[in-house]
Amino acid sequence: MPISLVCCGLIGTMVNDDGTLERAFAEACATQGVVPGTAAYAHSMVGVHQSRGQPPVEVFRSLLPGGEGRAEAATLSFERSFRAGVDRSGLSPMPGAEDALAELRHSGIRLCLVTSLSRRLLGTLLDMLGWWRLADLALCPEDVPRGCPWPDLMLAAMLRLGVEDVREAAFADSDASGVMCGRRSGAGIVAGVLSGGHTRDRLRAAGATHLIGEIAELPPLLAGIGVDGSAPSPAGPAGPTPAPRVPLERRSAGL
Repeated sequence: MPISLVCCGLIGTMVNDDGTLERAFAEACATQGVVPGTAAYAHSMVGVHQSRGQPPVEVFRSLLPGGEGRAEAATLSFERSFRAGVDRSGLSPMPGAEDALAELRHSGIRLCLVTSLSRRLLGTLLDMLGWWRLADLALCPEDVPRGCPWPDLMLAAMLRLGVEDVREAAFADSDASGVMCGRRSGAGIVAGVLSGGHTRDRLRAAGATHLIGEIAELPPLLAGIGVDGSAPSPAGPAGPTPAPRVPLERRSAGL
């Protein structure tokens, strides 16, 4: 079935943050007394890595005992640290990311950018990258009842952009949580992107139907050819068997 909608994760998939995300988590943990050099810190950072792609408040709920207030305080610290980090170091698109989206858009496919970050940080990213008109829609966990790994973000994109059959949608992400979101939504193609934090085996286990090295390989995958002109390879046994455009504006993301 032809693909009419593509959803792409941001950090690690479309955007190189140069480690800012994990540093912000580490700094937020430190405000709660979980400091480098301790067993608790090592345990927390393993949890952060395993939970990549999930909303920060959910990550902190799983890591920090002591109730909702502590998780919310850590989330506020994370927001400040991440914003300060990108202000210092900046952000850069992954190689071929903008060209890949332009190619998909030229073919008539509708595009949605998704993130685990807050609406405020999503706006910061799109401002810094100049990506407000690069896609039709941008969504974050505040736009849906649940963030990744639940399917809500992908299903919301399908509803807002008029997809009639879930098999017409594709999802590309470098984190297992994002891959699970796409898989649970019933998307026809769920591409695990190997440019981010999670390994080939982790993405395959999460349900990726295909694995690609970087987002630049997504248009050839959707066209049914590999980057070398051959047929693309599926992810392996864990994978399943196989309107007018509206420019993205701040109101389309609820920002």
